Amino acid sequence: MADTSDWGERQTPLFDALPMQRRDAEHALRETEGRTTGILPSQRLQELVGWQIFAARPIDADQIQPSSIDLRLGAEVRRVEASFLPGERGTVAERIRELEIERIDLRPGAVLRRGQVYIAPLLERLELRKRYAGIANPKSSTGRLDVFVRLITDCGTEFDRVPANYRGPLYAEISPRSFDIRVSEGSRLLQLRIQYGSPRLSDSAVRDLHDRFHLIADEAAPDIKNAGVAIRVDVAGVPGAQIVGYRAKKDVEVPIDVERIGGYRARDFWEPVERPPRGGIVLRTDDFYILASKQAVWVPGDTAGEMIAYDTAVGEFRVHYAGFFDPGFGCHADGSRGTRAVLEVRSHEVPFLVEDNQIVGRIVYHELIEPPRRLYGQGIDSNYARQGLTLAKHFTPWD
Repeated sequence: MADTSDWGERQTPLFDALPMQRRDAEHALRETEGRTTGILPSQRLQELVGWQIFAARPIDADQIQPSSIDLRLGAEVRRVEASFLPGERGTVAERIRELEIERIDLRPGAVLRRGQVYIAPLLERLELRKRYAGIANPKSSTGRLDVFVRLITDCGTEFDRVPANYRGPLYAEISPRSFDIRVSEGSRLLQLRIQYGSPRLSDSAVRDLHDRFHLIADEAAPDIKNAGVAIRVDVAGVPGAQIVGYRAKKDVEVPIDVERIGGYRARDFWEPVERPPRGGIVLRTDDFYILASKQAVWVPGDTAGEMIAYDTAVGEFRVHYAGFFDPGFGCHADGSRGTRAVLEVRSHEVPFLVEDNQIVGRIVYHELIEPPRRLYGQGIDSNYARQGLTLAKHFTPWD
């Protein structure tokens, strides 16, 4: 195994922070506006740059999304024997010393192989204050490529969670499942939300939200439980269409460059799932599927959504790798509302029969401190603003 004794220290960058007194003053003014708890919108995230969010190189303007910030891979990645959490008193660098197999330089770009586990330091680092915490998720395109990505912190006991007052580096665990992928320094596979306090809504609050905004256009009384609105799968398809989903092909040899948009022919990587003549679709345990929700959903401008990825109450399958829905998702410039959610589905343990209109997950809604200045799909080059049954942006439309 390669030596990792200097990895944690060598990967810790020097940051140029703005004067702390100025940042504290700006925050004090902001605290009097909007809600007292909630997810931070883009303008609040921008304020944290150089105060609680730092980076080894300048943060790009397009990293800041309506309610999240994209995180970038650092200069190298380590292939390791197994996934891990460092535990309450451990660091990622310490675990790497025990588990490292190979060190890979990402500056010229490198291929990460399916079935392997990699750990990459991120260019971003956090210096959170009291009551500020974070939650991470893969970006939509990452999930649609069947790349399993999770955030890890030092002393972490949970994936994808950054506790309040955390001050330290961030790491990504990366495990491609269906396809090899090519990444480089600066590639964006994860996104992070910062929250102040505890913004999650109650069941009654979600019902009130639906009464005011009609979150599910075709349902007057949607199934609401655990602060989430039930999402149902479509395996009947839209009128005139025979294809209701896509299944990843086996043993594809060509790696997918995550920076190459529209550069791959969909048929070379996917096979269509056609409408079943009767019954539903059997999800095989070794297959990965792209399906769509039955309902068109949308997210009001002062809230954010999160798909619950894995719920054993509705079946032994995972329905969403990339679970964030930004404020304004499904709200279009022409005044129309509603966009179907794309579901990234992989069955666990046993094959599972999923039928049309079956509940497969829930969207949990969170309040924002205040609305973002720009909503999803409005002037920010959002790739999936009007999606139907849509593959990742790397593929050409199905022909």
